[in-house]
Amino acid sequence: MSLRLITSAILALVACIAQAQGPAAAISYTRDIQPIFTEKCVACHACYDSACQLNLGSAEGAARGASKVPVYDGERSQAAPTTRLFYDAFGKQAWQQKGFYSVLDAQGSQAALMARMLELGHNAPLQPNAKLPEEIVLGLNRENMCATPGEFNAYAGAHPKEGMPLAVTGLTDQQYQTLQRWLASGAPIDEQGLAPSAREALQVQQWENLFNQPGARESLVARWLYEHLFLAHIYFENGEAGHFFQWVRSRTPSGQPIDLIATRRPNDDPGTQVYYRLWPVQGVIVHKTHITYPFSAAKMARIKDLFYSGDWQVSALPGYGPGRRANPFETFEAIPAKARYQFMLDNAEYFVRTFIRGPVCRGQIATDVIRDNFWTLFQEPDHDLYITDARYRGQATPLLAMPGQNDDVGSVLGLWLAYRDKRNQYEALRRDSYADLPAPSWSSLWAGNDNALLTIFRHFDSASVTKGLIGEVPQTMWLFDYPLLERTYYQLAVNFDVFGNVSHQAQTRLYFDLIRNGAEQNFLRLMPADTREDFLDDWYQNSGKLKLWLDYEAIDDDKPSGLHLDEKDPKRDFANQLLSRYGALNVSPDPINRCIGAYCSRPGIGPALQDAEQALSRLTSRPAAGLKVIDQLPEATMLRIETASGQRVVYSMLRNRAHSNVAFLLGEAYRYQPGLDTLTIYPGVMSSYPNFMFNIPAHDVPAFVTAMENAKDAKRFEKIVDRWGVRRSHPQFWQYFHDLSQYIRETTPVEEGVLDMNRYENL
Repeated sequence: MSLRLITSAILALVACIAQAQGPAAAISYTRDIQPIFTEKCVACHACYDSACQLNLGSAEGAARGASKVPVYDGERSQAAPTTRLFYDAFGKQAWQQKGFYSVLDAQGSQAALMARMLELGHNAPLQPNAKLPEEIVLGLNRENMCATPGEFNAYAGAHPKEGMPLAVTGLTDQQYQTLQRWLASGAPIDEQGLAPSAREALQVQQWENLFNQPGARESLVARWLYEHLFLAHIYFENGEAGHFFQWVRSRTPSGQPIDLIATRRPNDDPGTQVYYRLWPVQGVIVHKTHITYPFSAAKMARIKDLFYSGDWQVSALPGYGPGRRANPFETFEAIPAKARYQFMLDNAEYFVRTFIRGPVCRGQIATDVIRDNFWTLFQEPDHDLYITDARYRGQATPLLAMPGQNDDVGSVLGLWLAYRDKRNQYEALRRDSYADLPAPSWSSLWAGNDNALLTIFRHFDSASVTKGLIGEVPQTMWLFDYPLLERTYYQLAVNFDVFGNVSHQAQTRLYFDLIRNGAEQNFLRLMPADTREDFLDDWYQNSGKLKLWLDYEAIDDDKPSGLHLDEKDPKRDFANQLLSRYGALNVSPDPINRCIGAYCSRPGIGPALQDAEQALSRLTSRPAAGLKVIDQLPEATMLRIETASGQRVVYSMLRNRAHSNVAFLLGEAYRYQPGLDTLTIYPGVMSSYPNFMFNIPAHDVPAFVTAMENAKDAKRFEKIVDRWGVRRSHPQFWQYFHDLSQYIRETTPVEEGVLDMNRYENL
């Protein structure tokens, strides 16, 4: 065959393919565009802290565009209008009426704003794996310009190195060309919403039927359950991988399209008859908002047994309003308290995650109310006076109201003092009432399932929760009873308004301080009576002693503990006995940080990883005064360790900052004790916001550890970063970054989500 015939055949084949595809099918948003956004953009553009509210996790978010108004604003005097994607408006025009502007539309002869931002980034590539220029501000301190199309030229002139993706290895040439072609063609969108499978649709119908049963008792239970599950990403037994559902309130019953009731809070007055409906979570799943909850036949049977098996009745349904929000104990007092508490205990990790990982815990001032690492335990319902004693419950309930419903800026101090006093009256009642009971013992602790033992880590401006007891024995521990767990959940999840003003946010934060103190006091009842004041003196050093005197109710230092503990170090002895007694519930055994023998690695892993963990254990539980490299480390560093056979394990290296106390809203720097900082190293991705990553061959781990031990200054630490670090400019940055999510998929599949890189540091 001649060359001319071959060429003609090839051209004819190309023409046939092009004709078959058609011009409209040249670029598909679903097939071609969203995957690029997911890989290169969603890590910074998702959820409430999305830069300029530009959410690129879905077509709806991309079409909505950007806004100059930040969601997180701790200084606004007036609450902001809510701008929740898929809730508060639908469609580009509706969002533009709320102040959003397009990043996809061309402006006359000018290309779309996104096209110009991408071009700016494409024309200023980063030097491979080098530190970024110091003038590029990153993290939560960055003041986003949020340039409109008309402001782009000024922005580009002032920030020539800050195109998109911002300060990170950019798009491939193919990705760049695909996006530019799509934008030039008018950015057409073909995305279809996620729909349940047939098996999921059947379960949706069953659950909606349960929640929408007629009757006053059924309506009250459904309302309580909805308020406790509205943040959940629900997944079904035998459901599709990656499919999650959320409860919403609708004006329409099951079987009809959902007509959303989009109130500011889940317990605001809906203004009409309510139907509780399940709809699929739309868009890309991101880890920071992915708080999962299982639904199954067993779970439905459990709910029916807890809430519908007794003969309790509802005489009248409660209304809505500030008073009902402030005191859910009164609002739902008809529902047996044991049922409410047991439901929360069954999935305690979910409830703790809602207020530790949820929208309330964003930013340093929001999180400096808690220690950097502590363990959380729960009181057995049969040993909880609020559950077992109706007279006590009646006395306590009026004292359990929470602030934040009145957002008058001028009333903050008065409201705080009133609720502080009410809370302290409750603490006095609790102290004196429990003093009349038998001394607390091991039977006082709930041990129903593996949610009974939780570990919390603060990462300066965020926090995380993990099942099991991880790390060295912490300085403090928390013990939740029902009144404390329910108040914490309502104050920090149900009643918290992320769009609220400074008064609302201050009241929420100040009351969280009282919650922490209550959890600490509950735990101290387990310690020998004559040691409790010493523990408080250690936890509330310096200015903390003033706070102890001013704002907290005195602890019971007379009633003995029912535990037999070593008087020299009762807390450590308690921890050791806890680990021994409840070892079967502890899903996170931790020989790396609590090495008690010659072998400081987990059993059942290969020799290369055992050697790596043995070496890493040399860095744990050592104060920064002796391990100077801690001064150079961010809060949450990921270690990606790969063996010669290709197996890799991801470890989190967490910096635990020490403080003289955590009792004040401001001035954390003055209470910081850097010489006492330590490291915790444990397998898994234990933060939604990785701050840095090292990629280390397993055989290099001993050398890495030795270099860390010898890194007495920034210059030596920089050599470690040069050798093993994955900087934002690393040519394979995105491969390594998304491998963290892949590791979550392999180890805990249901928890997988795209991680946030807004706080990835420039080391």
